[in-house]
Amino acid sequence: MTAIAQTATGAVAAPRVSPSATLRHTMTLSWRSLVQIKHNPMELLDLSVQPVMFLLLFTYVFGGAIAGSTGDYLQFALPGLVAQNMLFASMTTAVGLNTDITKGVFDRLRSLPIARSAPLAGRIVADTLKQVWAFALFLGLGLVLGFRVHTGLIGVAGALAVLLAFALAMSWVAVLVGLRASDQEKVQILMFSLMMPITFTSNAFVRTDTMPSWLQKWVEVNPVSHLSDAVRGLLSGGPVASHAGISLLWAVGIVVVFAPLSIRAFRNRI
Repeated sequence: MTAIAQTATGAVAAPRVSPSATLRHTMTLSWRSLVQIKHNPMELLDLSVQPVMFLLLFTYVFGGAIAGSTGDYLQFALPGLVAQNMLFASMTTAVGLNTDITKGVFDRLRSLPIARSAPLAGRIVADTLKQVWAFALFLGLGLVLGFRVHTGLIGVAGALAVLLAFALAMSWVAVLVGLRASDQEKVQILMFSLMMPITFTSNAFVRTDTMPSWLQKWVEVNPVSHLSDAVRGLLSGGPVASHAGISLLWAVGIVVVFAPLSIRAFRNRI
């Protein structure tokens, strides 16, 4: 009886996981998600096939009609395509999280002596790092097709930093959808219904002044427009500070709104 009482008391009084341990657990689970790619390369399919398909499609099918030449359109559209792909890639976070929950992976992880937030944070970090691969693929293929970077490595690093900051913010939207949806099919429908209008009503693919006046007002405040312009400025030259600042403000606003909602949904679901 004494041993049982001591065990129960120890369980109640078990210390909380320290911040350093939480960080270590998060990095371990993030590495777990990245290592899976070695055994299942298909996980990078969405981040590999879609960039190639969209870049070739928009450049060679629409480029001549929109800009007069494929080369001019590629120089304009590639930063917007990178921004669009970043948003669509956030679907993988929602789908992967929903899969882990519905298949009981999170239940098994809860039985381990790790921080409760580590599985969620680990997936967010891993999926954000996967965006680096998509960016490198986009830029590499763009260089082969004729895109030119006029700002050097500093501009490329700045563009990647802005994209990753926005991707990290959008991952909280994906987390909320992944937790609320009952299955993968609903996750994909909800995420696509959200991302499609935002990206295609921006200046990612066409210039704002070619659109109807009523649509221009939305395009000018659309976060994807500012993100696309920030990446354009960082890669091709042009205004950067205002567009990058507005993009980061949008990212902060998204985190402020969706992070608490996602954490609450996570605690209720797990």
